Amino acid sequence: MLKNKISIIGGAGHIGLPLSIKFSEKKFIVNIIDVNLKNLGLIQKCKPPFKEIGLKKKLSQQLKTGRIIFSKNLSSIRDSKNIILCIGTPINKNFKPDLKNFNQVIRQIKNHIKESQSLIVRSSVIPGTNNKIYNILKKKCSNLAYCPERIVEGKSFEELPKIPQIISGSNKKTIQQTVKLFKNITNKIIVCDFIQAELSKVFSNLYRYINFAIPNEMYLISKKFGVDFSKIREIMIKDYPRNKGLAKAGFVGGPCLMKDSMQMSYLYGIKKSLVNSAYNVNENLPNEIIKKIKQLKIKNKKVGVLGLTFKPDSDDLRGSLSASLLKKLKKNKFNCYFSDPYVNLKGNLKTNDLIKKCNIIVIGSNHKQYKKLKIKKSKTIIDLSGLLIKL
Repeated sequence: MLKNKISIIGGAGHIGLPLSIKFSEKKFIVNIIDVNLKNLGLIQKCKPPFKEIGLKKKLSQQLKTGRIIFSKNLSSIRDSKNIILCIGTPINKNFKPDLKNFNQVIRQIKNHIKESQSLIVRSSVIPGTNNKIYNILKKKCSNLAYCPERIVEGKSFEELPKIPQIISGSNKKTIQQTVKLFKNITNKIIVCDFIQAELSKVFSNLYRYINFAIPNEMYLISKKFGVDFSKIREIMIKDYPRNKGLAKAGFVGGPCLMKDSMQMSYLYGIKKSLVNSAYNVNENLPNEIIKKIKQLKIKNKKVGVLGLTFKPDSDDLRGSLSASLLKKLKKNKFNCYFSDPYVNLKGNLKTNDLIKKCNIIVIGSNHKQYKKLKIKKSKTIIDLSGLLIKL
């Protein structure tokens, strides 16, 4: 077994790949394990499988060292001192955690792991999960740590050294070893127990999801009065510190915020909770936009959606409400089109072509390049966050 070797399961994904590169930079041998053969193939050719600031340059540098190796088989973890798990934990349509794949991977790890090794879970999990993992593995390996991912997608290399790593473990020795490992990335470490670490992660996402619902509710109320919420927001926050934290209105998407919030609501039966109210506000925005479009007195409506990704300047479509809006527009038989410079999809128009073609334009993602757009006043613009509003 090699003490300086780390196996990262899910290492070809948004969480695993930047982490793999950071450890390689610190002279660790990193074994990237992933069933996504397309991503593995791209990475081996030094072609980033997704948009991430600094990824291509850093990937090229580390591939040249030979310290990054690849595998699609979990049996390859056998000679790694540390094994880091970075795979998804989705929910089903009823918001119940769907851990079938996650649990299957844990059982496969059990077949290969030894007492001399440590498993570090990086995935977002519901409270109590790590205790269950420990009970499954303890006869083969009693060294389990939980260190949840906290980075913002797109800024991984900037945030990994800056954001404190939350570390919990099954015993004192495992915690100490995991702290030592992650100190190769940052000196900012918070040590706690499993439940505290699990709750701190899901509560962070729950907090943000609810907070985003507040300006979205204000947007809907403002619309009833025929005024632009983005202008009201600027009035609210200008030189008034108590409102500085008020977010802009807009779509709340991605693979984590809604998922983690709603599974907590499901598990603990809080049917009338703030989480459910936030869900109703956030997830209903595409329907509200369609309602508004239907009410517009415009002949031969041609609707264009500018930006499909769930966040600005990203190529990630996971959980995108902008993409959901496009599907709903098609279902409602609208003549609709889309444009996004970061996605490779059939029917993707160039930005200016979409603007010329459509008389109703919805800003779906706040890509920076859209701020400079000049759109004729004859066009109807639906701009939730006020990206194009000049105040």
